Amino acid sequence: MHGLLVTAGSASVPAGVKAPDVRSLVIILAASFGGAILARLHRNLILPTVVVEIVLGILIGPQGLGIASVDPYISYLSDFGLVLLFFFAGLEVIERHVPRAAVVRGTWGWVLSLALGSAAGLVLHGLGVHASWWLLAVALSTTSLGTLVPIAVDAGLSETPLGVAILGTGVAGEFWPIVFISIALTGLYSAGAELALLALYGALVFGAAVVALRVRPPRVVRVLRETMHSTSLAAVRLAVVVMGVFVLVARDAGFDFVLGALAAGLIVGLVLDGPDGRVVRLRLEGIGFGLFIPIYFVVTGMNFALDSLLTVSGLALAAVFLGLLLVVRGASALLWRRNLGRHGTLPLGFFAATGLPLIVAIVGIGMERGDISASVGASLVGAGMLSVLIFPIVALRLAHAEDPGTSDTAPSDLPRTDEV
Repeated sequence: MHGLLVTAGSASVPAGVKAPDVRSLVIILAASFGGAILARLHRNLILPTVVVEIVLGILIGPQGLGIASVDPYISYLSDFGLVLLFFFAGLEVIERHVPRAAVVRGTWGWVLSLALGSAAGLVLHGLGVHASWWLLAVALSTTSLGTLVPIAVDAGLSETPLGVAILGTGVAGEFWPIVFISIALTGLYSAGAELALLALYGALVFGAAVVALRVRPPRVVRVLRETMHSTSLAAVRLAVVVMGVFVLVARDAGFDFVLGALAAGLIVGLVLDGPDGRVVRLRLEGIGFGLFIPIYFVVTGMNFALDSLLTVSGLALAAVFLGLLLVVRGASALLWRRNLGRHGTLPLGFFAATGLPLIVAIVGIGMERGDISASVGASLVGAGMLSVLIFPIVALRLAHAEDPGTSDTAPSDLPRTDEV
């Protein structure tokens, strides 16, 4: 028995199996903590935590100080963080209680962005940019709702017409890109078979949502409530199981895992939509944003092709992508012009063009499948980082410069968020 095991610190692994790089993991965990602190170190300068985590990942990675590396164990933890990122995207769609009319208008805005992004992607691909046109299209049509919501709340915009527009645009800019890439990345079946499978999967998700909302055995509900504040945390464990099941089903059906993670987030979000559910959501967020998701973004920085970005062509391409984000995604704001007027439409365009987490995820998945080169991916992620650093600041300045009476009146055909 002793010959079958080798000791690595305090852990034992089978002989012939590489031991986990605990040192690198500790450094990555320290970087994730540093990201949370450095992002808010100065009271008057709050940086997006995601950007700081990626930068710290670059710093500790092979293109920086070289003090940490990514082994299969760390890579697996990072992948689990990516699953949770899309799971929380589904939770956020439900939790925000976005008016249906706002979601519909946001969806049409996303369709417009996808069309413009497809044209831009085809042109760039034709010019020799090593990336699939459809991947560029969907990456350029994303919006980071998780980044915008706290900004809008802190600025007092959440209950205004502009705030409603931000939510509608942000939900569409997170939800539909995930669905799109899940289908586009399948590639195992014909188009008709993929649509049929997607319909079947959608029916499964809908059926699961109905069951989750209507079938609530009293004894199970009692246990879930009783363990909500104990170490058992049965409701949290159930949510994680649901996520695992839908990720597994999506993978076995031939779709990308992100569709399963999103579907699980939507179902769990519906079940937790209430006062009691807030406690469970906080516990889940502690697991996701306290551990796995920061690991994902730090590892992204460690794998970031910094040398490709810091070239004349890399920086030029990043500038092109930054401009395209504003044009492609910002154009969706035009659909809100009748409600917001010119003064409200312009800041919404900058808010809509703010996107990083999904861009990072799309680039990572695309690189694994050979749909985008590392150098182009670095420029695209670099543009996303600049968008979250620049666009919200510009949007807020424009929003505060608008006529004061504009934000006091709700749109004529859109309910305010407090009416939902």
